[in-house]
Amino acid sequence: MARCVDLKSRLHALVRGDVQGVFFRAHTLEEAIRLDLSGWVMNTQDGSVEVEAEGEKPALEKLLAWLRHGPPSARVEKVESEWKEFAGDLSGFRIRYW
Repeated sequence: MARCVDLKSRLHALVRGDVQGVFFRAHTLEEAIRLDLSGWVMNTQDGSVEVEAEGEKPALEKLLAWLRHGPPSARVEKVESEWKEFAGDLSGFRIRYW
């Protein structure tokens, strides 16, 4: 019997609401590492948080579900997400700064 292998994918998300100054990036970093994802998270100049992550699709779906509520101190109003093709050019997960 053939084993079903999860396909890898890439997720880009923009999280809007009260998401800066509430440790959103640090908690996202912890969640992504727990899910064994590669990529980055960063604050944007308009007050949102941007995330780019790669890995197994089910793990990315869990991260996306987590982004919809974030840490307890955040108030997420909207998450815009886009699925992309896996590129394999991300290593580890980190906080980016602009």
